[in-house]
Amino acid sequence: MEKVTLSAVVHKEGKWYVASSPDTKVASQGRTVDEALKNLEEAVELYVEETQITPKSEPTLLAKIEIRNERRDSNPIGA
Repeated sequence: MEKVTLSAVVHKEGKWYVASSPDTKVASQGRTVDEALKNLEEAVELYVEETQITPKSEPTLLAKIEIRNERRDSNPIGA
């Protein structure tokens, strides 16, 4: 069995953590970050098994950017 390293992004939506794989466009969720990542691993393995697509093993770069927010009622994105 070949192991492939993929990127995962996790964010919180309400009470849930949502984990997604930008390399495969697969997402899952869990009540904790660890649970969301575990569920994502299972979902990606099923995706690869079903589609027979081998995802690229080069992880996606995740970087932060800064923007100017000139709104006075600044609500965080995703709040």
